[in-house]
Amino acid sequence: MRDRASSHPPSLRNYGMPHVHVGDSPGALRLSSDEKPEIHLMDFNEREVIEKTLSSIEECIPYLDKDSITWIDLRGIGHAPTFEKLGEIFGIHPLAVEDLVHVPQRPKSEVFDKQQLFVSRMVSMREGELVTEQFGILFGKGWVVTVQEERHVDCLDPVRSRIRTDRGLIRKLGSDYLAYALLDAVIDGFYPVLEKYGEMLDELELHVLKTHYATSSEIFQLKRELLELRRAIWPQRDLLSQLLRDESPHIREETRRYFRDTYDHAVQIMDMVETFREIASSMMDLLMTSVSNRLNEVMKVLTIVSTIFLPMTFVAGVYGMNFNPEASRFNMPELNWRYGYPFSLAVMVLSAVVLLLYYRSRGWIGRRGDTFARVMTRIRRQEPRPRRNGQKSPPATVAKKREPRAGA
Repeated sequence: MRDRASSHPPSLRNYGMPHVHVGDSPGALRLSSDEKPEIHLMDFNEREVIEKTLSSIEECIPYLDKDSITWIDLRGIGHAPTFEKLGEIFGIHPLAVEDLVHVPQRPKSEVFDKQQLFVSRMVSMREGELVTEQFGILFGKGWVVTVQEERHVDCLDPVRSRIRTDRGLIRKLGSDYLAYALLDAVIDGFYPVLEKYGEMLDELELHVLKTHYATSSEIFQLKRELLELRRAIWPQRDLLSQLLRDESPHIREETRRYFRDTYDHAVQIMDMVETFREIASSMMDLLMTSVSNRLNEVMKVLTIVSTIFLPMTFVAGVYGMNFNPEASRFNMPELNWRYGYPFSLAVMVLSAVVLLLYYRSRGWIGRRGDTFARVMTRIRRQEPRPRRNGQKSPPATVAKKREPRAGA
């Protein structure tokens, strides 16, 4: 099991605390990085697919006038001039550009005159650690623009593969279907992450059950990341519910039907996250119970050892008193006895043996686990419970078949 206790806690940004500059005008772009984003283009129709990596956003202009769907994928949020030029080329509303580059935004859908915006959260695993990022989808007639917060991590390869191999309807329908496919891929990207967390929960649970040792920080870290997953999927379920409930001029009716399947996946993921959180909570209870039981076992052993040595201590204390046997015949005459020392040792050993036998007969040591194992084995085999001497057997539950009466 990897060392989860050494990982850093999520930052405030991952918990939904945006960087807000007081007094900024709506639509203002404040980007902390001047590094240009990676720009990838896919232009396709039913006949062909063109893939290119662009050095500047202006290189996509020749593809916008063609009878095709143009997908511009920007990986990384930085370099304000690039996003300002993006808004000019596609006629994007300044508020939409602001929502694309300011992180984190709550997953939502915004309808503008000539385009529609989806803001979602994309999750993935990087070197065993949970990575959540904002993913923006802006689409209009004949084009789709996506903005990824991370440069090298995404879950969109299935969509790219479907475009290249012309599988399904993705090259036959419009840009709204491509936007649906991207959002569906983001939701489905939760499944492999949840599978990893399911494996980690099973491994941690077996570790607790076998060794009774686990650091509580591991379980708390797991619960914190599951909470982050919940905060990522919960508002996306509301986003999909809104898309199913409200009509949009940019989404055709035949495309809206597909969002219902994505909504069902979001609900299923939400249920899985809640189940994993309950398992993590019960695992913490199991850990505390195991630690308490182990402490009780240690205290029981120490108590038994103390009670076994108690009569020995009493005998040694009695014969350690400084009485003079010569002053009186009642002053410990056994001190002058030839077998006084072996007799005191025998009394000590006998007291220890008697106490051990008594504890065993009471089931305090040695036999409780054996008795429990025999009872559980008898229950599994459905054997009848042995009865004490003189106890009557229960009446038969199956009645004998009556003899037919004469003349019947």
